[in-house]
Amino acid sequence: MKKADRGEADQLLTIFTRDFGKLEILARAVRKISSKLRAGTELFYLSEIEFVQGKTHKTLTDAILIGKFKNLRSDLTKLKIAHKIAESADDLIKAPEQDPKIWQLINEVLDKLNSYTLHAARYTIIYHYFFWNLVSLLGYQPKIQDCRVQGKEIDCDIVKIIKLILKKDWKVLPRLKLEPSHLKLLKEAALWYRVKIVAEST
Repeated sequence: MKKADRGEADQLLTIFTRDFGKLEILARAVRKISSKLRAGTELFYLSEIEFVQGKTHKTLTDAILIGKFKNLRSDLTKLKIAHKIAESADDLIKAPEQDPKIWQLINEVLDKLNSYTLHAARYTIIYHYFFWNLVSLLGYQPKIQDCRVQGKEIDCDIVKIIKLILKKDWKVLPRLKLEPSHLKLLKEAALWYRVKIVAEST
């Protein structure tokens, strides 16, 4: 999900794993060109890893690249959305507990982002798909009634889009007619929900 440089050549990796959930792992000397770990520790890679538990932190011992999400990494618009997904995941996922549904969600949205060809502005629907389904998996599923979410009145078109997102209907979502006003309101709704509902409940 993110990297932070440590010392001359180390990095602290924040990753989400299938078997352990969210972890922080130290990758020693990974910034050296000759590092055997380098190829499997890039952002938005799917890798099989091994690590050991030390006294203060986990240390990466092996990383084998499985998937690169090549199209995602070569498109700046897609890459921007991927970073937004990673930032939200890092912020919202707290506990290092195994969660196969979250693992599946992360892989699903990165796969869609990698494979879909959409107008640049429309890729944001993939972020919103991730956000609303992630908060639901974390126990903050929105209560929707008419044009209200958690009792707050929201534009009816936006409520309809959130409902479709929660139904996980990928056949419909990419074909939605999204105006700039819809994208703005979706952004505002997600920000409000994150600050007022999720953050204030933790």
